[in-house]
Amino acid sequence: EKSKDILAKLKVSGGGRCNLTNSRSSVKELAAAYPRGGSALKRAFRVFDNQNAMQWFESRGVPLVVQEDNCVFPRSQNSQSIIDCFLEQTGKLKIKIELETGIKSIKKVADKLQLGFVGGKLPGRTFDKVIVATGGSPKRDGLAWLEKLNHQIEDPVPSLFTFKMPDEEVDQLMGIVVENTLVSIQGSKLKAEGPLLITHWGMSGPAILKLSALGARLLSQSNYQFKVQVNWTGQRNQDVVVDELKHIVAEHPKKILSNVRPYSLPDRLWTYLLEKSELSTSKKWGELGKSGLNRLVNVLTNDVYAVKGRTQFKEEFVTCGGVSLASIDFNTMQSRVCNNLYFAGEVMDIDGITGGYNFQAAWTTAFIAAKLN
Repeated sequence: EKSKDILAKLKVSGGGRCNLTNSRSSVKELAAAYPRGGSALKRAFRVFDNQNAMQWFESRGVPLVVQEDNCVFPRSQNSQSIIDCFLEQTGKLKIKIELETGIKSIKKVADKLQLGFVGGKLPGRTFDKVIVATGGSPKRDGLAWLEKLNHQIEDPVPSLFTFKMPDEEVDQLMGIVVENTLVSIQGSKLKAEGPLLITHWGMSGPAILKLSALGARLLSQSNYQFKVQVNWTGQRNQDVVVDELKHIVAEHPKKILSNVRPYSLPDRLWTYLLEKSELSTSKKWGELGKSGLNRLVNVLTNDVYAVKGRTQFKEEFVTCGGVSLASIDFNTMQSRVCNNLYFAGEVMDIDGITGGYNFQAAWTTAFIAAKLN
């Protein structure tokens, strides 16, 4: 472990509660949560899936709870429960942990592997087998020691980030959450759905984070300058939205626009959208007319915002990229170019959307790397 604190990333995950997996019931649903690596993981999940992971923790004294959104947490609501579980297991198995000990090189020595360490704290050591579980690297340089062994490397770029909108007035609505939205990247086929949170810098929430993961490489290439389209209704069929507004006109022709909110939109957001549509909040629904109706439908289903930059999602840094899956035999997690070298977790070109999926990929690949070899 190159840092002085073991499992530091796990400790801060889920706001310090540790969203350790997701309870999705099928392998197909699980695999669909990974923009990169889903196909390979589909096979791996048949060996060790989320249900196996939950059983593993609970059988070792960590009771779990499942939220309505399928996110799984320790019942204690404290990531320290997971850390303590791992440390207890390492103690029982007499596994020695070396802190502040980064790896700088791996060399083949006959049929063994010699590790070189950063800083000279430890001399080089030779092992029969090595599992690399170093996590994601934000820069390609951090993977150079693996590239020297002829592993194919996919350039790392950020995944799971929020959108900065410095020129948009929507940030005045900070704190508002809309539970059912559809979001997409203009000019692409990338789409996501779910809750959206308006922040003081722009937009966040599960829908935005999922979209950032799906578009990680494309958005990096655009230097995070793009436009996001927001459908505030969560309704894919625009005709249904038109019918809903016509129904309001018919039922409440004398009520003013601000007093009847379609799709239970928050008050401040509805007022903002009316003003954006250049419609007076005191105008009556019966006075809306065809032009006003069309403007409302457009702002409700196709609201466009300019994104200029990204913000890291809390302390949970996730990368798209890493050791290419073409360099790894997923049946064993062994390197295809270096015998007795195995991989687990985010060091590989695997990353999932938010919701416990990244940890699950780590548990699954680590189980296969360790148990089957």
